[in-house]
Amino acid sequence: MFRPNGLNLYLLANSTWYLAFAIQMVVFAWLITIQLNESPTRVGVAQMALLLPSLIFILIGGSLADRYGGRLIAIVGQSAAALGPIGLTLIIVSGHLSFQTVILFALWMGTAQALVTPARDGLLAKLAEGKVQKLVIKVSMIQFGIQILGFMVAAKADQLGATTVLCTQSIILTLGVIAFAVLQVDESTSRLDIGFPRHIVDSIIEGFTTVRSTPALLTVTLQNLAMGLFLMGSYIVTLPLLIRQNHEGTSSELAWMNIANAVGLFLSSMTLLRIGGVKRPGRALLVSLAVAGFLLGCAAFARSFAELIFIVFLWGASGGFVMIMSRSIMQEQAPAEQRARIMAFFSLSFMGAGLFGSLLNGYLVEIFHAEGALVFAASGIALAVVLIHVTSSIWQLESHWS
Repeated sequence: MFRPNGLNLYLLANSTWYLAFAIQMVVFAWLITIQLNESPTRVGVAQMALLLPSLIFILIGGSLADRYGGRLIAIVGQSAAALGPIGLTLIIVSGHLSFQTVILFALWMGTAQALVTPARDGLLAKLAEGKVQKLVIKVSMIQFGIQILGFMVAAKADQLGATTVLCTQSIILTLGVIAFAVLQVDESTSRLDIGFPRHIVDSIIEGFTTVRSTPALLTVTLQNLAMGLFLMGSYIVTLPLLIRQNHEGTSSELAWMNIANAVGLFLSSMTLLRIGGVKRPGRALLVSLAVAGFLLGCAAFARSFAELIFIVFLWGASGGFVMIMSRSIMQEQAPAEQRARIMAFFSLSFMGAGLFGSLLNGYLVEIFHAEGALVFAASGIALAVVLIHVTSSIWQLESHWS
């Protein structure tokens, strides 16, 4: 039975974000790719707009969370996110939906995410009671499981209409704001006497120095660049365009692609939870990243929609191991007083690379079609795995909180 203790409230707030985020992923791609029928390059630009605020603001969000507490910043960020779908709904109802208005929506939601993500990640270790990897796995399992529900809701966008789905997204985000508001967690903040801008700059520099001087943190941050550039870029740009190019291109098909990926992610996290974690997360990270790259290349040769969905499911399972292991390593290796900032660098490396990956994959689809873009991205992942294995000691890394 659900009891409103700190961990349960955190999991509830977390769930509302990812449920709403899942709805947004499908609806946003549907509006740009299907409803507005934009070119591959403009699809890439639209997805870039969703990620651009993270590149600019996420380090500030992490510093704000360390200074004022993750709970407060999460409330502010998620409240802003709840207003975004309402604004887009009003635009649609007024008949002014356009590429430009969708870009404005993307920038607003991306800014809210830049506040929420490091604040929420910084709270996790405070509730883990020393079992960080296990809580990361549990949170990931709930995240991926709840996303399946979100994708199912978004699959009905053709029948329900975008306005109904967007209003549902706003209500879900508002529930998360309430959960964060009720949450009580012991947070030691760093409210120093120096000026606010100076504090932000100094805290970002301190976090960067910590990441650069800690081999495990630096390696995971660098592999995140490859993931964002090739895996995330392929997922949010190339695969939707592949579906439009070779299949019917409905919101239902886009949703099924996301559902298949989320089911794979969910099963990988459930498997990790059952086996009790991984002693050598670096090895699990590299092996699963290599498998994910291979499967991405296989998607280019799918002969039917069903075959594509099965490959995406397997890809999601391998990607789940990558995401959980990389997040676990960052949480374990980060100093407690810098955790929100370190996780902000983690998110920045992924989202920032995803931003450029969106543009890159849009251009690749224009030149080589979707299949060629997928093969290019798969080759990039293979090269990254080899370089990381040769140049780092991540293969020998052991978890001390598993």
